[in-house]
Amino acid sequence: MSKIPVYFMPGLAASSLIFERISLPTDVFEMILLEWEIPLEKESLSEYAQRISKKITHENPVLIGVSFGGILVQEMAAFIDVRKVVIISSVKSNLEFPRRMKVAKTTKAYKLIPMNLILNIENLAKFSFGEKINHRLKLYEKFLSVRDIGYLQWAVEKVILWDRTIPDEKVIHIHGDMDDVFPIKYINDCIVVKGGTHIMILNKYKWFNTNLPSIILNTVGKTD
Repeated sequence: MSKIPVYFMPGLAASSLIFERISLPTDVFEMILLEWEIPLEKESLSEYAQRISKKITHENPVLIGVSFGGILVQEMAAFIDVRKVVIISSVKSNLEFPRRMKVAKTTKAYKLIPMNLILNIENLAKFSFGEKINHRLKLYEKFLSVRDIGYLQWAVEKVILWDRTIPDEKVIHIHGDMDDVFPIKYINDCIVVKGGTHIMILNKYKWFNTNLPSIILNTVGKTD
C-alpha cells in the first residue's frame, strides 16, 4: 500500500520546525514540510497559493496548515486535487475573524503597522503567536524564520483582506479553546482541543500525534 502524503504548512513567518515534534506512523503516512517563500511583487494570495502548490509532488495529498498557513492551504486546494484539508488554529472564512481584524480591514489600520519594529524577534513573536511569550522567547527565535519586511507586509495584508465568506464544508478545523489570536467564540464547526492556545502545535503535540492519524483517515465528527 502506498503511503498517504501529508504536507504541512507553518504559520505566519514561522518555519517548518514548528512540526518537529509531530509524528505520524511512518508505515501509513509520509510527512513533507513546506516553507514560506518571499512573495513576488503584487502577487495575490491566489497566485502565491498556485505557486506553492507546484511544490506538491504527490497525487491526492493531505494538506495541513497552521494559522495563516491554514488560510494558504485552503487556497492551494483550488489548484490541486486533495484528499483532505486540515487547518489548525486558523479560520475557514473571514466571518471567523475577531472584531479587531475586521476593524483593521475597514480602517486600513494594518497599513500603519511598522514592519521594521515587528522584525524585532520579541514583537514578531507577539504578533505571530499572541501576547503570552515571556520565557519562551528563545523558542520563538528558533521557530520564526521569515524576517523579510516585504513578506510581512504582504502576509499581514493578505490575512486581513482574505475575501472568503463561505467556508468549504470539507475542511477539517482543529482549534484550541484558549486561542487568543482567533478566539473560539468566533469559530464554528471545529474539533476543540481543551486548553489549546494559538501555539498548540508546539505544546499540545501529544494530542496531535494521538489524534491526527484518525482525523486524516476518517471523516470525524466536527464536535469531537
